[in-house]
Amino acid sequence: MNTTQFNSKAWVILFLVTLLCGMSLKAQEYKLDDSSSEMIIYGTSNLHDWEIDAEDQDVKLLMGESDNSIKDLEVIVGVKGLKSGKGGMDKNTYKALDADDHENIRYKMKEVKTISEKGAGTWAIETAGEMTISGVTKMVTVPFEMKVDGNKVILTGEKSLKMTEFNVEPPTALFGTITTGDEVTIKFKSTMSR
Repeated sequence: MNTTQFNSKAWVILFLVTLLCGMSLKAQEYKLDDSSSEMIIYGTSNLHDWEIDAEDQDVKLLMGESDNSIKDLEVIVGVKGLKSGKGGMDKNTYKALDADDHENIRYKMKEVKTISEKGAGTWAIETAGEMTISGVTKMVTVPFEMKVDGNKVILTGEKSLKMTEFNVEPPTALFGTITTGDEVTIKFKSTMSR
């Protein structure tokens, strides 16, 4: 290889590294603040309504530095971090979600479908992405509201899903005398900071 070829390749590599570094500088990463965030799953049964807290969750958000556009969004919930306050119900939940083989529930955004500014640093957003539950992945849309306040971003919203869409058999208890409804609603408030 002659000196001219070497210099040309060096300049191309330098250009690519500079371009990638410049791209990363134009985006800001936000991470979850556990103390002011919550995610609760609501459901029904033939006996009474129920709810479970997602105590083990992680949310990663990548936003454009100048325009508050969402570049990436990923939510991970640890299945064994789902806590109802009732040991028997938790055990049935882990069994239904096959927690030993599928430790996490995951949502990975693929695109922002709609975004509209509501004023005062708040936007209404709908994203589409891959939701994985018990090893089954489906494309779902997730609507939420995003508020930008200085170095903090707050996402609030809710999403209803049917367990059977992810091949999850709704849990039962007391030899099948208590049966849960197929649909659950996930409500969340995720506070993140840079």
